Amino acid sequence: MTTLTLDSATGRPTVFETDESAVRSYSRAFPAVFTHAKGDLLVGEDGTRYIDFLSGAGTLNYGHNPDPIKDELIDYLRADGLVHGLDLSTSAKADFLEALRTHVLEPRGLGYKVQFTSPSGTNAVEAALKVARLATGRTNVIAFGGGFHGVSTGSLAATSSGYYRDGLEATLPQVTHIPYPDSPLGEFDSLDLLRRLLEDPSSGVDKPAAVLLETVQGEGGVWVAPVPFLQELRELCDRHDILLIVDDIQAGCGRTGAFFSFERAGIVPDLVTLSKSISGYGLPMAIVLIKPEYDIWRPGQHNGTFRGHQLAFVAATAALRHYWADDAFLRQIRTKADLVTDFLERRITQPFGASARGIGLMRALDLTGVPGVTAAAVSRRCFEKGLIIETCGRRDEVLKILPPLTVSQVNLSAGLNTLVDALVELNAERVSEVAA
Repeated sequence: MTTLTLDSATGRPTVFETDESAVRSYSRAFPAVFTHAKGDLLVGEDGTRYIDFLSGAGTLNYGHNPDPIKDELIDYLRADGLVHGLDLSTSAKADFLEALRTHVLEPRGLGYKVQFTSPSGTNAVEAALKVARLATGRTNVIAFGGGFHGVSTGSLAATSSGYYRDGLEATLPQVTHIPYPDSPLGEFDSLDLLRRLLEDPSSGVDKPAAVLLETVQGEGGVWVAPVPFLQELRELCDRHDILLIVDDIQAGCGRTGAFFSFERAGIVPDLVTLSKSISGYGLPMAIVLIKPEYDIWRPGQHNGTFRGHQLAFVAATAALRHYWADDAFLRQIRTKADLVTDFLERRITQPFGASARGIGLMRALDLTGVPGVTAAAVSRRCFEKGLIIETCGRRDEVLKILPPLTVSQVNLSAGLNTLVDALVELNAERVSEVAA
């Protein structure tokens, strides 16, 4: 049931209720009017402070308004730097390309070309799918159950959730979905199925242009693809001349404890999509990294008015130079990730019968095994107690722990303790109801 949000001063429905489309979602889960934010905290107009375990759904890896990036943006604006530039050559774009090459690509031995797409992640996925189809001359794409890649037509075809596809199936391009190697239904030999589909001329599945996947599924419930699976998938794609596309929109930019989520497997995808935290400041930006041999675009063949967001370039450059010039930031992420893993095991999974999974600072608390307590109820109670944490999974049965990578040790611990307190309270209420 949707709760009507009333203005605290007038008692009347807010302007969001009267004027904004019903499609809004996060404002329903977290019904406050936010006015400002800093680091790992959001502040409501009534002064309430909330620890942020949402991070703009993975957009704010460096937190809210990080000073090293904000200062660069302010200086750029004061100097009347370009804000909009289509795909013109600009100093801001040149600085970003140089920083990406110096601090990310060259240290990892990667020689990708960089395509700037329209500014949302779904636009990057659309471009990656299009270039794969152009490069191979094929139409079909393999994607995975539980995957989320966006909701525009091409990316929606690869997104598996029936909630987003409802009523639109007949309009979507050709995509074949197969089970992910791990899911709520258990482990599955996805590679064996894919081999059968590719090698059997009577499988009924057209040879694909690409395989598209998240190496860590975010919205699907934080399921982590095993390293051997990723390595064998890379080999299988090579054997059959199929492009491998990794959607690193949520799991990239340090979230898993490395800049790219696929680094742990030692593989090199043919295309990589990045958005969300690539801009470093929550500004809209999306790119596709393309192996040079597949950069077959003709000038303007894929374009968009806002594929050259200069402020995003400035912010992204500042983020790369400040956080990725050495390994210090990565070490901090891994230390915090170990803290979360240990805390979940000691304080939640053992006492409550929940399960935890994930990698880096992308963690899931699965409440499927906790009777009478739902992830949605825990999220609501956490919000009441000053913690913003969202649900995910097939049936929103999972709490996703996604704090800024820069979260302080104090607020990381405080947020986790708030999560425990919410679980204790809800479990006690359930026991009382059963007893009554």
